[in-house]
Amino acid sequence: MLGKPVPDFSLKSTGGNTFRLRDLRGGKLVLYFYPKDNTPGCTTEGMDFRDRHEAFSRAGCQVCGVSRDSLKSHEAFKARMNLPFELLADPEEAACAQSGVMKQKNMYGKKVRGIERSTFVIDQDGRLAREWRGVKVPGHVEEVLSFVKAL
Repeated sequence: MLGKPVPDFSLKSTGGNTFRLRDLRGGKLVLYFYPKDNTPGCTTEGMDFRDRHEAFSRAGCQVCGVSRDSLKSHEAFKARMNLPFELLADPEEAACAQSGVMKQKNMYGKKVRGIERSTFVIDQDGRLAREWRGVKVPGHVEEVLSFVKAL
């Protein structure tokens, strides 16, 4: 819910760390949920966030990607794509469930359960400032960056 505090959670993160939402209070955060490492849309989205990472940093904002992939998959994807931000592993779907991003989707005519591509901006006080659901990748990162700069 916009303007409401985002409940704390912790997930294993690339780089051998544990990500805790509460540790980022005082700064802005973009959490983007994506379906799967090494798929075309997710690769493009990751590269878009990578290419604008410096601008997010200058705006006082961290970026983290979240999917159900394993930490091992995340480490390989991050290295292959040269991503300058952390990827969070949520194989048990804890953060996915909390954020309401798990959906029934159609893939090649078959119903599958997966992550609906979604992005959330959390403000300095830990409140939800903006959300995008059912994200289409082209132009999305620029829209998020514009919002973060204005926040």
